[in-house]
Amino acid sequence: MAAQIKSIALSLNTRCIGPIPLPTRKMSQTTRKTPCSDGSHTFERWELRVHKRLIIVDGDDLKQIMRIRVPDMIQIKISLVN
Repeated sequence: MAAQIKSIALSLNTRCIGPIPLPTRKMSQTTRKTPCSDGSHTFERWELRVHKRLIIVDGDDLKQIMRIRVPDMIQIKISLVN
């Protein structure tokens, strides 16, 4: 996905910086395997990792970048700065 955005930005002759990998956010949750208090004390450990990339694109033609089809699992945040 980041490679597509960068290739579109370079084809439009705009300045493009990135993708810059940001620190991975790790969220962990420990749960008990049995819902009741009977049995052995066994636990399951779940971990969710969030990976973020930063791409800085200078230019006015964001319409081409907005046309990229993005899977449901990927979220894109666009900030416009003067």
